[in-house]
Amino acid sequence: MEETQEAVQLPLSAQSADKKHTKGSKMTTGALSGFKVLDLSRLLPGPFCSMLLADMGADVIKVEDPKLGDYIRWWPPKIGKNSGFHVVLNRNKRSLTLNLKAPEGKEIFRKLVKDADVVLEGFRPGVMRKLGLDYETLKELNPRLVYCAITGYGCEGPLALKAGHDINYLALNGVLSYSGKDGQPTLTGVQIADLGGGGLLAAFSIVTALLARERLGTGQFIDISMTDGALTWNCLRWGKFLADGKVPSPGDDFLNHGFACYNIYETRDGRHMSLGALEPQFWKAFCQTAGRPEWEQPHYFEPGPHQKTLQEEIAAFFKQKTQAEWIEQFKESDCCCEPILNLAEVMDNPQTQARRMVVELVHESWGAYKQLGIAPKFSLTPGSIRTHAPELGEHTDQILESLQYSREQLKTLRSKGAI
Repeated sequence: MEETQEAVQLPLSAQSADKKHTKGSKMTTGALSGFKVLDLSRLLPGPFCSMLLADMGADVIKVEDPKLGDYIRWWPPKIGKNSGFHVVLNRNKRSLTLNLKAPEGKEIFRKLVKDADVVLEGFRPGVMRKLGLDYETLKELNPRLVYCAITGYGCEGPLALKAGHDINYLALNGVLSYSGKDGQPTLTGVQIADLGGGGLLAAFSIVTALLARERLGTGQFIDISMTDGALTWNCLRWGKFLADGKVPSPGDDFLNHGFACYNIYETRDGRHMSLGALEPQFWKAFCQTAGRPEWEQPHYFEPGPHQKTLQEEIAAFFKQKTQAEWIEQFKESDCCCEPILNLAEVMDNPQTQARRMVVELVHESWGAYKQLGIAPKFSLTPGSIRTHAPELGEHTDQILESLQYSREQLKTLRSKGAI
């Protein structure tokens, strides 16, 4: 039975939006509860990393410039006054505005570091050193500090100081060289280097360093290169290249449009179906459900000119019906044939709902919206959505008052542009 979800309005002292799904768990706090993260990063890689940590219970303080904050806040389209990107990426965090170029701002940050577990930043190499807030300086204040720097090309090498974006990182690490078909490379729909090579790898590395700290008693510096991180995603083609010596290219292999059994096919109504019948049992099931027993030949999984012929035949086959009709025909067949859904359909998909990957929330200003759910499901320490993405500087007074700053001092700091 499909589970229905009601929109949850999170109060200031918010409870988990996924509370009803974690009833009976032995711990009510996330696995990272009690860890404090100072996040200086902006845009996508760093905020995605700190979102993952915050979802698991970490107290993430988003340190932002008093004037502009994280630039992604202002990117259209917006939900209320905030960018939809910001709303998704910065849930469960507190926002502190701090001018790190002002002496008073540096002093506040150093005080926060003394009690922090993690500093996360995404500036070019050398920026934090110029501010006097680099790892070597901060570890003197807190030897147990884990410091993670996410950059495009890493902290060393000939490209270390060069600007770049996801497309450049994937171009230089080979991923784009064989992504595509008919010999033409293509862009990926998601930012693989930013998210996978950067944010996800950084979150894993931070948690690993925190575990190592419990054994060694000291923190350490983590150098995350988005180019390096996504380079490791070449593992399958890297291994094949080592074995056969053939440089990969678009459409040359069974996983990138080279084989008919693993491909995308257009339907009569202009939609598409995905076919991933790699193994013999799945290919057999597909051929049987399709009513095309003549396709069930051993050479279906061998390279050669016959693959193009088979692709053309299957393409013509899928053109005969609409996507909805194919969904109905293949729904009971275990042959790895599924429709390509758009995001609106994904949000309403029974599988997405069953996995609680859509959480319906209500904000007092923005109104109702659908937030991404939490992917890893922990049996004892589940993640939770406790608060909406913060307004710029929403928690500045709260955080500084915890450092014993008075109301009068806060007023002075604001007048100086330090917060």
